[in-house]
Amino acid sequence: MIKISIIIKTLNEAANIAKAIESALAAVADYDGEVIIADSASTDGTVAIAKQFPTSVVVLEDVLERRCGVGPQLGYQYCRGEYIYILDGDMELDAAFIRKAIEILDHQNEVAGVGGYIHEMRTDNLELKGRIKRFQRARKKDSRDVDCLNGGGLYRRTAISQVGYLSDRNLHAFEEYDLGARLRSRGWRLVLLEDKAVDHYSYAMGTWRLLWHRIFSGRFLSSGELFRAAMAGRYVGRVLREVRIVPLSIGVWAYWACSILAAQLTLPTLTLLTAAGMPIAVMAIRTKSLNLGLFSVLTWYLSAGGFAVGVLRRRCPPEASIRSRVVHSAAHAVARPEATPESLWAG
Repeated sequence: MIKISIIIKTLNEAANIAKAIESALAAVADYDGEVIIADSASTDGTVAIAKQFPTSVVVLEDVLERRCGVGPQLGYQYCRGEYIYILDGDMELDAAFIRKAIEILDHQNEVAGVGGYIHEMRTDNLELKGRIKRFQRARKKDSRDVDCLNGGGLYRRTAISQVGYLSDRNLHAFEEYDLGARLRSRGWRLVLLEDKAVDHYSYAMGTWRLLWHRIFSGRFLSSGELFRAAMAGRYVGRVLREVRIVPLSIGVWAYWACSILAAQLTLPTLTLLTAAGMPIAVMAIRTKSLNLGLFSVLTWYLSAGGFAVGVLRRRCPPEASIRSRVVHSAAHAVARPEATPESLWAG
């Protein structure tokens, strides 16, 4: 029986993947463990580099299925660990964190997952700067129960088996939140430690270039996709309370509906200009930055548009097998693609 599986999800991470794999191998060195690269059909040298290490490498066959939720679930199809860690291809894992997380899962049977501090190594854009500020406001000493483990975490296989699947393949984002909501609905706890879990080498691109990347990658569909997942998983109330962008996206539609209605009754041009400028002014004052205020409001509008599209998108069964192929096997034999994680666990 394997103690720990580390799944590294990748898409064009040739610049970072070697360090990610080395850190994962170091983290499992003291355990009976495995490292699995779950690649979403990279077009650079990611797979070639990964094949140089004692890891298993599986590749997504259909590029149209590329989403944030696909990678973890693809790796889950092949992994055999009692505990499972999800690592991005641009992260370096801290072995000390893994030891502490395993200790918690070994002795606290009600805990489904353990996460830690994500150390951002780059602050090239406003999104990352905002993310760091939000974390610093929320950061507390010791450990605390949380809604989800953003940025990765170590999960208990038996908890994942109970909720049916690891990651919803339909989601362009919020796959960690969806998993957390499903686990909490079954009574499991998620624990966040103050300890550093990873160093994160995020996108080396400026604010507006990153925004275009988010648009073309489909990320702005994710709030609507999450709402659909919440409807299927019966946790709509949770998502409205806990995921700010969902009620915000709905609120943007309501705000403009009311503004257009008001424009019909008063001075149309002045009313619409005021409606357009007020959110930017409020956010600029709140963030003490005109650029960050403008960026925030533009993100709201893109998310609101994506929400409508995402809600209407057809969903694939999230527990269905993802078409893939094994291109490299580690010393341990990997499972056949048609085998389910539960059947592997039973064996």
